[in-house]
Amino acid sequence: MPYLLTFLGILLQVLWLAILVRVILSWFPVDPSNPIIRLVWDVTEPILAPFRKVIPRIGMFDLSPIAAFLVISFLQQAIAGMPR
Repeated sequence: MPYLLTFLGILLQVLWLAILVRVILSWFPVDPSNPIIRLVWDVTEPILAPFRKVIPRIGMFDLSPIAAFLVISFLQQAIAGMPR
């Protein structure tokens, strides 16, 4: 069980970082056909898409990454609080 919790913690941290990279990349004109950009989008889109269905855009601002950060942080704290 401790290995599973460690794996989930690492996975959540990687997702958090991938979403952060996507947010930063959204500020710049990037080539969507670039393999690295494509990888970041492919990893983060399944996490962000459900939030986008619930949270509307405010002008040009997409707030779904903020909601995803909050949920990921909550899950990380829940995992950290579990007995090992």
